[in-house]
Amino acid sequence: MSLFTIPSNSTNQMNAWRRDFHQYPEVGWTEFRTASIIANELKNLGFQVQVGKEVVSENRMGVPSEEILTKVYESAVETGGHIEYLEKMVGGYTGVVGTIEGSKPGPTIGFRFDMDALDILESKEFNHLPIAEEFVSKYEGRMHACGHDAHSSIGLGLATILSQNKKNIEGVIKIIFQPAEEGVRGAKSMVDAGVVDDVDYFLSMHVGTGSPLSTVIGGSNGFLATSKIDATFTGKAAHAGAEPEKGTNALLAAASAILGLHSISRHSGGASRINVGTCIAGDGRNIIPSHASLKLETRGENSEVHTYVHEQAISVLEGAAKMHGAELSYEIVGEARTCSSSNELAELVIKAAKEVTGVNEVIPIADFAAGSEDATFMMERVQQNGGLSTYSIFGTTLASGHHHERFDIDEAVLPIALQTWLATIEQIYQHER
Repeated sequence: MSLFTIPSNSTNQMNAWRRDFHQYPEVGWTEFRTASIIANELKNLGFQVQVGKEVVSENRMGVPSEEILTKVYESAVETGGHIEYLEKMVGGYTGVVGTIEGSKPGPTIGFRFDMDALDILESKEFNHLPIAEEFVSKYEGRMHACGHDAHSSIGLGLATILSQNKKNIEGVIKIIFQPAEEGVRGAKSMVDAGVVDDVDYFLSMHVGTGSPLSTVIGGSNGFLATSKIDATFTGKAAHAGAEPEKGTNALLAAASAILGLHSISRHSGGASRINVGTCIAGDGRNIIPSHASLKLETRGENSEVHTYVHEQAISVLEGAAKMHGAELSYEIVGEARTCSSSNELAELVIKAAKEVTGVNEVIPIADFAAGSEDATFMMERVQQNGGLSTYSIFGTTLASGHHHERFDIDEAVLPIALQTWLATIEQIYQHER
């Protein structure tokens, strides 16, 4: 007999949460409404709730401007955010952790779910399901285009079932709702705050990523280590026709950097990536550009390769600035590690998934198809402390690929993920015995 009874309305409730979050997408460090609703739900379920600086360190990467934070905070107040928790999140400290303790001794199990959306204009085409079903984003230029709305609803579904079956919990279960996964910014700050230091088994997940509905992957490997860099070149403006020699061309420095960055030699130790995603410079066609900014990223198959690419990228930026007489400033605004799932825990997930209705294929371990993930910081910390970690994939049919304006999921994945996580808890208890 299963330890955890799932009521018939659980799927409808998860769908409702998911569609609500989808309508109010909030990007990294601005998940005020989402996080406060989650915190309030956890409180009502009887969880110990920690929010804000209790679970997010002040050492954060890629935090939006105070103006943006204030604007989104005010919007959250107006659209159903819970002021009791919003006040603790001022400044963008939007992490939430719910903890529930059973009446029996046992391990500490941690589940991590990300909450943030993306700066993407959602499709307005009539056959886009969120349009047809009237849960399309209400915020122009922002949408849940990666499935984190589904992740958050699965986390709340899990919390609901656990609260209703508290007598069967052995040890402690922590449900971690992480901000700012996009741009790989949030996990490190929660790790620095000690959120996973007591966790023996750590489970994280993603829906989709190219896997079909009814497929469960127990663990993922092949995460690319990455760093996200914002670089600014500062020069001196001058009249481009009358006195060009009196200017210092920041755009030329940036252009030289772009060419140099994409010319970095590969490394024999593994695969690497580098990309300059944006370049913004200058003020007018007859003005020597006095400013230029780049947003770029580096990636590597392992720490050695990534360190090499990252250091080479910084050298190229510095060299380009020096060559053109410009000043350089740069900031690391995101970071993730490479980390492998623990085979032992991935196998427990697979054993659990085999008993779940709707699962037709199970794969013990596969490479992560989406590149980088900052849950690797949490995975690594738990493993360093002697625990087990895994990153599972729950396949689902996608309307379009991740980070696309027509992205949408088949919500049939929600009960599959919920049932698998509950069954995995039971597998962990059996493993402990």
